[in-house]
Amino acid sequence: MRHLPLPLRRLHATLAVTLGWVLLGVLCLGWSLLAVLVYPLLPRRAGLRFGRLGIMGGFRLYLAGLSALGACRFDLKALDQLRDSGPLIIAPNHPCLLDAVMVLSRLPDVACIMKGELMDNLFLGAGARLARYIRNDSLFGMILLAVSDLREGNHLLVFPEGTRTSGGPVGPFKGSVALVAHRAQVPIQTVFIETDSPYLGKGWPVLRRPDLPITYRIRLGRRFDPPQDPHVFTGELEAYFRTELSRAREAGEGSAAPCRCTADIPVATTSHPS
Repeated sequence: MRHLPLPLRRLHATLAVTLGWVLLGVLCLGWSLLAVLVYPLLPRRAGLRFGRLGIMGGFRLYLAGLSALGACRFDLKALDQLRDSGPLIIAPNHPCLLDAVMVLSRLPDVACIMKGELMDNLFLGAGARLARYIRNDSLFGMILLAVSDLREGNHLLVFPEGTRTSGGPVGPFKGSVALVAHRAQVPIQTVFIETDSPYLGKGWPVLRRPDLPITYRIRLGRRFDPPQDPHVFTGELEAYFRTELSRAREAGEGSAAPCRCTADIPVATTSHPS
């Protein structure tokens, strides 16, 4: 689309972004209504399985819709290697709002740690409760629930930064990943999410129109053994992410279509609020 005249690119971006949000809203609201109905009818394990499969399918449909609209290009196949890998903490960097959507769209047995306000959200809450996602209101309770879920053989998605990246390759890491891995004695699989756009990064207005198409690529990093000292390991993990993302950014600067962490890319001056 970038070969089109600027007015047509802006029109396409406006339509694609608007239709994308509408599609996401319809999928989330429809799934929430179904989740409310089936939650009291299914046993915990059956509800958990049904809920996570439904979220995977819904998010996969959403990403396919973004691709069909010409808004995004996704290369997420690296995540398929994690299926049937046993209990595992998946620890990605967090450049934008689509990060969890991309990971959850590829893996059927993932618990997600969510903010309390999202668990109570009209569009997301019922589906998250059916899937037995974990609230982060209480650190102690969150760790207990996360460890219990991992011991059932599932994956756990945790963003070590705790929020979207606001500067540099990554922001300061929280200790929750190391604490859960230490208590559950499960490995940590690092995941790198790279993109060529700052769209939906920290500080990006939801209605601001991006330059399209946007490329997203996920690659797997190192898998760490369960840490013995969570505090020391948290620093080591942050240093590893900073090194790897900085190296990827430098390697991409000479390529035709670099993919890199959105925190390192300034907001395009040609983008305007819709």
